[in-house]
Amino acid sequence: MERERFLTELVPAIRKELGLDNVMQVPRLKKIVVNMGVKEKDNPKILEGAAANLARMTGQRPIITKARQSISDFKLTKGEPIGCKVTLRRDRAYEFLYKLVNVVLPGIRDFRGLSAGSFDGRGNYTLGLAEQLSFPEVSYDETAATQGMDITIVTSARTDQEGYALLKALGVPFKD
Repeated sequence: MERERFLTELVPAIRKELGLDNVMQVPRLKKIVVNMGVKEKDNPKILEGAAANLARMTGQRPIITKARQSISDFKLTKGEPIGCKVTLRRDRAYEFLYKLVNVVLPGIRDFRGLSAGSFDGRGNYTLGLAEQLSFPEVSYDETAATQGMDITIVTSARTDQEGYALLKALGVPFKD
């Protein structure tokens, strides 16, 4: 649904705004990666709860991420589970972005817009949310602990200006 709207309505507008010659040069949404790190690694219930909440939020089963190397200062051993992540592509990515922009972000208290400085130089955007309770699928009673998450929006844009134009057209509320 959202992907069709993007292809029919937004692609010509972005093409005109950026002054591109070919339709295939218009930046597109490649994927969205949602990552949740778990602070209390000793309690397996918190990791299971975070994975269940992430599955409810995204509609896709997350994978459990493990530590790549041992770090003695953090009491972390190699191969220990430390979080979970989901990679959304195609229609699911567009639907998740629509829900994020129209439901989750307006529901955050004292929200004034996202910073335009969080682009990585290649048109990809990363934002962090302090808690998962902003999503309507997650109830307070079912959460073991409040978890934050990082959301990375990966685009096919070559520059930050192209990525900004794409996300602005998709409805992402930036501070101007």
